[in-house]
Amino acid sequence: MKIRWLGHACFLIELPDGKTIITDPFDRKLGYPEPAVPADIVTVSHQHFDHNAVEVVPGKPDVVQKEGRHSPGGIAVTGVLSHHDPVKGSLRGRNIIFIIEAGGLRICHLGDLGHVLDKKQLGEIGAVDVLLIPVGGHFTVGPAEAARVTGQLGPKYVVPMHYKTDYIDFPITGPDEFLKNFPGYRIEKELTVTGDDLPETTAAVLLELYSP
Repeated sequence: MKIRWLGHACFLIELPDGKTIITDPFDRKLGYPEPAVPADIVTVSHQHFDHNAVEVVPGKPDVVQKEGRHSPGGIAVTGVLSHHDPVKGSLRGRNIIFIIEAGGLRICHLGDLGHVLDKKQLGEIGAVDVLLIPVGGHFTVGPAEAARVTGQLGPKYVVPMHYKTDYIDFPITGPDEFLKNFPGYRIEKELTVTGDDLPETTAAVLLELYSP
């Protein structure tokens, strides 16, 4: 399984069978190059412009944007209800966490999670091999909360997303404060994950922006 970062909360995930998934696509208003990459499946965590621009993805992908169990193209995708803020969505609404299962691996994309997880959510999410987590704060959990959520889930790999870069002017922070919790983190062009080569303790990987 290969994971590439297209900017913000958008990743291109290539599954072992060759199918591809794009998470939370955005349009050009955000500032990053538009993620106009073909995909079989698109997940949308919530209905904000920087996460729901399905129309930029070429072709006719299956779109998953609700909680519950789904099987687009035979791929198991589970949506878990959460919120975009720490006050049960009263500020920014709902957020869907997605767990993608393929090739014996489980990827968890937290979308714009705005709070630490409760016992019900932890039970619904289950074991995580790769955690894609917002770390920039203000609109989502910040570095300290993101580190706490990572500890709650105990993934094999954690990949930060939704943080400040030169492409965007959002009032959020960069990834450094979060990454201080993971000495020896790696910077990679892509993350390749196999079920027989997982680290024993959580390893952090900062992905470079991928240009198709």
